Amino acid sequence: MTVTPVSDIPVFDPEAGVTVLAPERDEPGYWVGCASVLQDEGRYLMTYRRRRPRGEAGTERGWRCAIAASHDGVSFDDVWTLDKTALGTPSMERFSLHRRTDGRYQLYLSYVDPSDNRWRIDVVEADAPEAFDVTERRPVFTAEGTGTEGVKDPRVVRTSDGRLVMLVSAAQGTFAEGGAGEAHATADIYNTGLSLSVSALAESEDDGTTWQWKGVVFEPGEGWDRWAARLNTLVETDSGFFAYYDGESHHSRNYEEKTGLAFSSDLVHWSRLSADAPAVTTPHGSGSVRYVDAVPDGPATLRLYYEVSRADGAHELRTLTLPRPTR
Repeated sequence: MTVTPVSDIPVFDPEAGVTVLAPERDEPGYWVGCASVLQDEGRYLMTYRRRRPRGEAGTERGWRCAIAASHDGVSFDDVWTLDKTALGTPSMERFSLHRRTDGRYQLYLSYVDPSDNRWRIDVVEADAPEAFDVTERRPVFTAEGTGTEGVKDPRVVRTSDGRLVMLVSAAQGTFAEGGAGEAHATADIYNTGLSLSVSALAESEDDGTTWQWKGVVFEPGEGWDRWAARLNTLVETDSGFFAYYDGESHHSRNYEEKTGLAFSSDLVHWSRLSADAPAVTTPHGSGSVRYVDAVPDGPATLRLYYEVSRADGAHELRTLTLPRPTR
């Protein structure tokens, strides 16, 4: 569907995008998406994930993540891949790539910790995007360390004033004390109805070496997004930050979220710009448009990457450009 722009809000029509990556099969449960893109010396470096349905023996859920490179932002080739067996994990989700000011690359990993079935975030460093060795990873955030029931989907962003921040999806438990065993039995608390999907903020003052957990900054609303509110990316303007976020009203539609818009002047206090209904959906399949990522694509345009549901129930990864907001 086409979404009518409101003032300078960067809304978009997902059907206008072009396909970047297609799923392995044209069936429900096969997805490719949750991209995160870094512009690096004239090229686009994109992390993405492939997912298979539950029941696929040994390879169900998020089974493969990769870094891919492109010079035009549309045609990508893998330069590094990771199978979930290398982490011994039931599933992986969104990764995020950052380049330090000293030139070294950092890859932030999002996966289920096999020791307690809770989502966690680690980091690994390398001199090139092709050279990451996950055996050298170190922890960044865990459920226990953040007072949550799981943390995943990091998106690392450097703001125009030099701050290095991380958006984090967190599981906020809704079960009674002592119910953690049931909540994590499936190794995916987000899919149980025993938590809310909220967004947290972290900040680093030493270029990603250490991170300070700032806490939850964006919680579900009262309508279409009353179960989930996951901030995915930031679009900086003269007056603050737009964010694309994933929302849903019930955990049974986890994995099929829709896109909302929010605004903040300080990254801590957020106002919904799509309180009554999602800002962006598709008429196909579940209607899902999720994991929107935005990067500048010249002085006046943005390039978006997003995971979108198709009529056959699979999800593919698309991209498009739109005018860059300034206000």
